[in-house]
Amino acid sequence: LMERFKELGDFEIAPKKTYLSLRRKKQFAVLGPATNSQLELGLNSKQLSADARLKAVAPGGMCNFKLRLSELSEIDAQLLDWVRSAYAEAG
Repeated sequence: LMERFKELGDFEIAPKKTYLSLRRKKQFAVLGPATNSQLELGLNSKQLSADARLKAVAPGGMCNFKLRLSELSEIDAQLLDWVRSAYAEAG
């Protein structure tokens, strides 16, 4: 997953206690464990819309949207477009 994100360009990976913060001028994503077999990816983007995979989060949290990943096949073009949008908005 991180290898695919690195294709976007330069960003900082800031390890926190229970997750990784991905930052440019501001945080565009967080990545951490959801369960023993799933990762949770949070995205900060005002241009995205919720759908079956991408769940909107109540205002005031670290991210606007979250989704869970459990298989490599879920790292698809749609997911990378969402990450690219959040990356671009973060400056």
